[in-house]
Amino acid sequence: MTSSFEFNTYPARLSDAERDKALKVLRDGVAMGRLSHDTFIHRMELALAARRPDELAVLTADLPQESRLARMVFGTVEAVSGFTVRLRRAWQAERLPKLLLPHPGSGYPLRIGRDPANGLRLTHETVSRSHAELTRQGGMWVLRDLGSTNGTTVNGRRVIGAAVVREGDQVGFGRMAFRLAVD
Repeated sequence: MTSSFEFNTYPARLSDAERDKALKVLRDGVAMGRLSHDTFIHRMELALAARRPDELAVLTADLPQESRLARMVFGTVEAVSGFTVRLRRAWQAERLPKLLLPHPGSGYPLRIGRDPANGLRLTHETVSRSHAELTRQGGMWVLRDLGSTNGTTVNGRRVIGAAVVREGDQVGFGRMAFRLAVD
């Protein structure tokens, strides 16, 4: 017979952090070639359904875990790498030729491409005949790719359809790059 002060206790529910840690170990195992895709999917499903920490431990027991030192070293390398990428972009931005944004009152879009009829003609072989268009809409500048072969980019990201741009942005048409500036 149990007294009123005794009650059954159940194991604590797994936290999201514990589950995320196990899923990261599984993802790393796939990336290192230690797990096949099918095994990863199966173990991931088991990790999401697990109720106790020992169930998670079984799923990752055969995979190597990074030591604290390794995590610290890799974290430092990632931080330095991200900083150098940002530094390189900033350095290149000042060296890029300027592309002056049209006067807001011009009222018509600036077409960019190899065709002589464009407002801005770029004769590089990676630029399409009708590559992109720059327009003023609702007080903002919008850069629209016109189905170019080699793409239009804004700050290193490819434009799918259209993107809002502003002074200082780096824009690319094929392999030609510019920094947007105001007169």
